Amino acid sequence: MAFSQSTDFTLKDIKFKSQGITLSGSVLIPENPLAAVVIVHGSDPVKREMQFAKRLAKEGIAVLTYDKRGVGESEGVYVGPSVGTNNIDTTNLNLLSRDANAAVNAFGTYLKNKKISIGLIGFSQAGWIIPIAARNNPKIGFMVLFSCPTITTLEQLRFQFYTNGNNSFWENHTDSDAREHTKNDPNKYQFVPTDPKISLHTLSIPGLWLFGEKDIQIPVKLCIEELNTLKAQGKPYEYTLFPALGHNTVSASNTTPFDISVQWIKQKTFIIKK
Repeated sequence: MAFSQSTDFTLKDIKFKSQGITLSGSVLIPENPLAAVVIVHGSDPVKREMQFAKRLAKEGIAVLTYDKRGVGESEGVYVGPSVGTNNIDTTNLNLLSRDANAAVNAFGTYLKNKKISIGLIGFSQAGWIIPIAARNNPKIGFMVLFSCPTITTLEQLRFQFYTNGNNSFWENHTDSDAREHTKNDPNKYQFVPTDPKISLHTLSIPGLWLFGEKDIQIPVKLCIEELNTLKAQGKPYEYTLFPALGHNTVSASNTTPFDISVQWIKQKTFIIKK
């Protein structure tokens, strides 16, 4: 199915409230948007994702991107290992999901077409945040997840400790090795894990996951196995695996994952609109 769209869009800086603080962001709106998305951050202390947002807007997709809480012009406190705190604690993930929902609610006021479908698109840690947000906000119509886990936070940490940032990890280890370690290694942290499947079991909106097979942050084949279980239960979830890529599946040097995600968004929102 082919979609054509002008590359022109308007850009406006905005502020919106979430859990008692003010978050700052930007909305990019094409003349006649085919869909709309809010960008959800990964774990790093990142500002609004303007480069990625402009790529989407040029494809006819309206975008809201915002500075993560405690970062850039957004109020609040950033939580993460770089500042000595645990950013995948259940409390923090739930808080970030409320920020995403506040962004969705604010975004609707800037869209002329109030019936346009709004989705969430995110990276890495967003794999735990997006399902929670979608479960709690009926305005969210779809989700796109780049290199996002479908396993628990503790399982992901076990895998990450095992790979230890070694880019050559998969040259010397098998999927069986990684699976054994991910499932059974003693925990380095003691906290209540977040399991995205709890939310994914309750959702009925379409979802697309994009994985790089050489990922050393999440065990991709185990994540795909979890997705296949959900698909077998009738959930409208899809995934694409890129054998040559690692954790960064949105690299500008390889546009294929981005291109697939854009076409998928346009097709799904067209179906939702119909």
